Amino acid sequence: MVSAQASSHELRLAARRRDFSGITAGHAPGYVQANLVILPAQDAADFVAFCHANAQACPVLAVGEPGDWHLPTLGYDIDVRTDLPKYWVYRAGEPTEGTTDISRLWRDDHVAVAIGCWFSMEDALARANVRMRHIERGIQGSLFRTTRDTVAVGRFGGQLVVSMRPFAARDVTTVKNITSRFSRVHGGPLHIGDPETLGIADIARPDFGELLLPLPGEVAMYWGCGLTALAALERSGISHFITHAAGAMLVTDVRNDELQD
Repeated sequence: MVSAQASSHELRLAARRRDFSGITAGHAPGYVQANLVILPAQDAADFVAFCHANAQACPVLAVGEPGDWHLPTLGYDIDVRTDLPKYWVYRAGEPTEGTTDISRLWRDDHVAVAIGCWFSMEDALARANVRMRHIERGIQGSLFRTTRDTVAVGRFGGQLVVSMRPFAARDVTTVKNITSRFSRVHGGPLHIGDPETLGIADIARPDFGELLLPLPGEVAMYWGCGLTALAALERSGISHFITHAAGAMLVTDVRNDELQD
């Protein structure tokens, strides 16, 4: 069992040894957690350009060299083939398997792309004594496909995906101000309140994640989500790609405070 207070490197090593499974939310406090995408080099340039064009949802933290499974700008001894608790493997846009080690699938033309995650803002919110019910429940929360178009690049496009987290009405301004300081990892909320503005018909039916409805006295707040990249990958028609499994992120050695403006 790995302590939630373990360092980022300790958590990666535990994942590598298969001593840690499950979601990484609430673990290695203070360290940046990243979405991970691995795809063929021939598709990587357009994918990275798509992420840059839609940076509020898909903020790029690092891009590896073809065939290199390290991301040295994000941490010591990172091996993107083994250091996440779980991966999803997609072929023709469909998930075909989940695995805890992709070493056997690694190719010389694979490029790793790390994309910023909402988790990086949680430390600052916790220090401000903001209640986060998804942390209390050990879940990532609700995520939705919207009707808002992204900026398309090459084969990559589609609709924006957002995360929704409910906060007490008294905390909304604090949450907005704190998250707005983190422009490298989604920044401030895209929307607050009525989900229909985003084309979300029913917040009781999330497209990803877990159900987390606002309680009386709480307000739904929405942020651009890295799953926008997954949605674009699924519809792109590329031969294959690999991502982190839901909530099983790459935990880096970068401190969350380093991402504040």
